[in-house]
Amino acid sequence: MSTTDRTTNDPLPAPWHSESGLPAPRRLVVADDRIRAATAHRLACEGTGLLWRGDYQGARQLLRALERRIDRKAPAPAATPAETFHLHRRFRAHRARVLGRLAVLLEPDHTLRLRRAPAVRAACTAAYGPPAGPRLVPLRELLGVLSAHQWRERGVPVPALDARVHPYYGVFAPVRAEYVDLVARAPLPPADTAFDLGTGTGVLAAVLARRGVGRVVGTDISPRARASALDTVCRLGLADRVTIGGPDLFPPGRAGLVVCNPPWLPGRPTSTLEQGVYDPGGRMLHAFLAGLPEHLEPAGEGWLILSDLAEHLGLRTRADLLTAIEAAGLRVAGRTDTRPRHPRSADRTDPLHAARAAEVTSLWRLALR
Repeated sequence: MSTTDRTTNDPLPAPWHSESGLPAPRRLVVADDRIRAATAHRLACEGTGLLWRGDYQGARQLLRALERRIDRKAPAPAATPAETFHLHRRFRAHRARVLGRLAVLLEPDHTLRLRRAPAVRAACTAAYGPPAGPRLVPLRELLGVLSAHQWRERGVPVPALDARVHPYYGVFAPVRAEYVDLVARAPLPPADTAFDLGTGTGVLAAVLARRGVGRVVGTDISPRARASALDTVCRLGLADRVTIGGPDLFPPGRAGLVVCNPPWLPGRPTSTLEQGVYDPGGRMLHAFLAGLPEHLEPAGEGWLILSDLAEHLGLRTRADLLTAIEAAGLRVAGRTDTRPRHPRSADRTDPLHAARAAEVTSLWRLALR
């Protein structure tokens, strides 16, 4: 292994880029296939970045070795589900920081000059935009970019649409069919117009249009999500009935149906993908409830699709949710529940298994009081 004598004030050989917001390493060493996993782990834990110059497959093997070393120190379950959740989150953040210090250099044209390296240009361009110079990226994030590009190419099957959705990088993919099925099967109120708030890939907007709603408006704060949703409705031939906007949560006007599937867990996301899972302080949930009365037609319904996982983890109570609904001037007109079918709900090695196994996802039908 060769080293450079870089400190925090020395320039890196290229700008640092992390989609997860990981900070640039304090110093950098150049590493190749000769480095031992124990040495790499120690350096990464100390905050030193490892710029990989060896074989690409060797870098992947080192990453797996680092994962095994870190996972040996995973915390044991705590006294309460909430404490276990917070310990787990802190451990996952530490894990991401350490693993993120194994980095590779993307050339100015988004190529990777390592032995046995795959072609990464198309995937990096889809994720980062057109090439704009060299950049240092965590190998773990690059692997995520490559995986996401394969998902985008192949698409994710959505039985409710009898079609595939092709999610863009950083946009939460509709892999949990149960929440889509809830929207596909719930009785529709009389509605010429529907809003889909936080549309993501646009899958729920497409389901509503396929069910016969004449005009659907999807909104999202994320430019990537808006692009992904537009791609979805165009692929499905629904662009004449579904429009995509943002970044405001609500579009102008009122609708007979307003659908919102906010992130299910109150907490701070630590990466772009986690924005589909974590909602700091429940901001989106409360913004939806607070804004619904002025955007809902008098006889309309607001559909809130929400898991009770946060309740099982002790992060929110059912009373909290019902109080927020009532405070917004709304009433519960009905509710449909479904159990999760995703693999994690049956994974007994997951420290949050008990909560995931008990999880119920609900479609709350809300109306004006």
